[in-house]
Amino acid sequence: MLKNKLGAALAIALSASLLTPAVEASSPAQGKERSYYEERGDIVWEVPMQEKYIALTFDDGPDEHQTPKILELLEQYQAKATFFVVGDRVKRFPEIVRLEQAGGHEIGNHSYHHPSFHRLTLKTLTEEMAMTQEAVLETTGSKPVLFRPPGGYYNETIVELTKDNDLKMILWSWHQDTKDWATPGVYKIVRKVLNNARNGDIILMHDYVHNSTQTIEALKVILPELQSRGYRFVTVSELLTHKVTPDHHIKVNH
Repeated sequence: MLKNKLGAALAIALSASLLTPAVEASSPAQGKERSYYEERGDIVWEVPMQEKYIALTFDDGPDEHQTPKILELLEQYQAKATFFVVGDRVKRFPEIVRLEQAGGHEIGNHSYHHPSFHRLTLKTLTEEMAMTQEAVLETTGSKPVLFRPPGGYYNETIVELTKDNDLKMILWSWHQDTKDWATPGVYKIVRKVLNNARNGDIILMHDYVHNSTQTIEALKVILPELQSRGYRFVTVSELLTHKVTPDHHIKVNH
């Protein structure tokens, strides 16, 4: 009887460990807090500022159906955004990336195959980053200057590799993770953004979510409402030009 109970307990413990994610999106790696990377300028979550600017960011595209509809909405509201593209999708839909570029939007690197970066070798990490740089260069004539790791996972190796490739790592405001990839419902996405909007926010959305139009429908509410509140929608790179650096922040030259 005791053996059976011990076996059951071990099975439960094993199941729990398998279900526990290795690291949460945007969580600190190797014991270093967000402030360490933020103060050094290694990673950006948001951009403190006085002006009413917000950066909409879209991950995982391009998509031949969803991305053009998002681009139409952005144009309607004179909004600029940053698209963190997946390299193999750039190769499949280069014309969509060129539409993003033509609309004055920014193209960022989001890896080539969108793997989990947890436990990848340095060689694979380098290839994922480099292949997407080349895919975007071939498509648009210029390389991205921004990088967002899949799932927001980072560690010291990834941070250093990003800098070595002349890229800036961009994550997102923790209060602006819409979780639209999980199709939570249009108004949950809307409420997440509108109830938490602050100057200098970087909002996380996706322009490729399988069989979903929730992001598109949510933008139809978010864009006019934030515009009516006086916000301007800018690319991440433009947002960075308006940054107010607190006196205690460390300036690090590389």
